[in-house]
Amino acid sequence: MRWLPVALLLVGLCSLPLFVVFDRPQTTEALAYIERTGVLRVLTVNGPNTFYEGADGPMGFEYELAARFAESLGVKVQLELSDSFASLIPRLLRGDGHMAAAGFTVTDQREQILRFSEPFEEITQQVVYLRGKKRPRKVEDLVGRQIQIVAGSSAAERLSRLKVDHPELRWKETSGKDTEELLVEVWKEKLDVTVSDSQTVALVRQHYPRIRVAFALPEAEALAWAFPKNVDPSLYHAGNRFLLRMRETGELARLIDRYYGAVQRFDYLNVATYRRRIFSVLPTYRSLFKQAAEQSQLDWKLLAAQAYQESQWNPKAVSPTGVRGMMQLTSVTAERLNIADRSDPRESIFGGARYLRSLMDRLPVEIDEPDRTWLALAAYNVGFGHLLDARRLAQQAGRDPDKWVEVKNFLPLLSLPKWYKTTKHGYARGHEPVQYVTRIRSFFDILEKIEEQGKSEIVGPQHPAPTA
Repeated sequence: MRWLPVALLLVGLCSLPLFVVFDRPQTTEALAYIERTGVLRVLTVNGPNTFYEGADGPMGFEYELAARFAESLGVKVQLELSDSFASLIPRLLRGDGHMAAAGFTVTDQREQILRFSEPFEEITQQVVYLRGKKRPRKVEDLVGRQIQIVAGSSAAERLSRLKVDHPELRWKETSGKDTEELLVEVWKEKLDVTVSDSQTVALVRQHYPRIRVAFALPEAEALAWAFPKNVDPSLYHAGNRFLLRMRETGELARLIDRYYGAVQRFDYLNVATYRRRIFSVLPTYRSLFKQAAEQSQLDWKLLAAQAYQESQWNPKAVSPTGVRGMMQLTSVTAERLNIADRSDPRESIFGGARYLRSLMDRLPVEIDEPDRTWLALAAYNVGFGHLLDARRLAQQAGRDPDKWVEVKNFLPLLSLPKWYKTTKHGYARGHEPVQYVTRIRSFFDILEKIEEQGKSEIVGPQHPAPTA
């Protein structure tokens, strides 16, 4: 029995992260441990601002910033995904990760238990409602409204402070839904009001334009990385040095612009503009579309409609996420297709056609047209893995996974925790491929009707076919 205290002490030490237990006197113990192991473990959650699997690999502002930090240390980033935002701080304090990168706002309450890095961006907390409903214009107007927010979020902290002066203010907090899901519930009229950060609101409003900002809560909030206070500050200091360098070199501003600078870069639904460009722009590229379509066994009008959705037929188009060219190809896809210059219209069109055909060929042989085309277009936009996830969800629900009319109802579920946590490829902005396919179909129909009417003006110059 006299050894029991010693045994308990050893058990307790073994349960702590190694970098906490060993080399306690050293001032660089945490950073040195990470450099020795070659891994930076970062806690985060699935979401549009944090991390998600894109068509060509991992994406998300927080993910990319953390990955660049790890690269600067000469180590690899390892994401530790949490089921909910509310669980991040307990997990960080428990040692499940070296830091957390998940859209943390710096608050007085959190600063009592965490170290926060230099802020890298400012946001506001916005009160969101549905257009057509009564707009709340001030805090007093929220009294009596059905309000739900994410548990553990800074919105909860802000509302708690407002409640001091507005004791009748009531709201519900949830750990089972994320901010994006609550915004969608406002759009579905299942919820009157929610409070979300301005970044997420801007991203979601692209696809649910009836969501409106009623007003912003006072005072902007700083976004930063979170570090535990129960370890030495070496990693924290390294993070600050990295963020300051990113700011000084302009890389931070460029990364922010890449993800948020052009939230809605084109007016895709302006049919009048589209019809004008059919006669003013399309003739220049019509023969390229026809040649590429013939080579890949596609309809040239489909390729042209897809290219308009991607770039409005602008061969120099560059998206906030770095995809470029007429068919908006990523660098990874371009390399796979042996495309040297994504801004070259010939290379982009032929490469996009080959890529679309490859996606169509990867689908099960029993899928008929036009479903094969619509499903392949969705995969072009969101990634083949996410399309497979949506098809599995449809099949599990007793729906036909080979029919676009069924699968399109399950793709948006990939942005909701209740569903994407059950899938292989995780979070995706699943509403985007649905709108993507819908718009391409509309552009295709318009172009087909114009061609049927015999409008010769869209023939344009002829381009020689590329040599093999």
